[in-house]
Amino acid sequence: MRHITDASQNVYKLAIDSLLLIGMLMIGSSSAFPAEKNETIEAQAYGTSTQLGQNVGIKVIIYEFSTPEDKQVLVDAFKKGQNQGLVNALSKMKAVGHISLTGTIGYDLSYIRLRFVTNRPIRFGEAFFDTQSQAYNLSGGELDLNESDKSKSAGVLYPAAQLAIDKEGQLQLELNQNAWRLGDVIDWK
Repeated sequence: MRHITDASQNVYKLAIDSLLLIGMLMIGSSSAFPAEKNETIEAQAYGTSTQLGQNVGIKVIIYEFSTPEDKQVLVDAFKKGQNQGLVNALSKMKAVGHISLTGTIGYDLSYIRLRFVTNRPIRFGEAFFDTQSQAYNLSGGELDLNESDKSKSAGVLYPAAQLAIDKEGQLQLELNQNAWRLGDVIDWK
């Protein structure tokens, strides 16, 4: 009988030691791999003009904000190759965020400050029928986050755009569709 008791005590001691070891490993691994600190912004996009009455939810996940060096890369790319140069530079940048509209998987964002921009995936129908919308190969927007009164946070979404230089030499955004107004903005920091 004593032999069985010694064996069960050994199993019990082994189980406790194993649990302690697993606990120590979990604590050590959580400090070695810190949790991601993504910022998520959700909003409702409301159509304007010809899209009036339509609305869709959007979600912007920010992994990190772009640096001034990233901005300079984009400025240089635009100076060198205009809109297509910018699209090419954006496609080579790492993702700093992700945007999705309700019901879609979305796509990665290449540049985020308070404005965001990325090369827009051209849909099959646009490419197959060679539509003029292929020239509007950028997507972007602006967020105006009001920290003191969150109900005043707003923004705008440019679903299909291209950059151009106007007669005064200023950079302007040409839209294939109307901009969508962003409201009901929630910033989940």
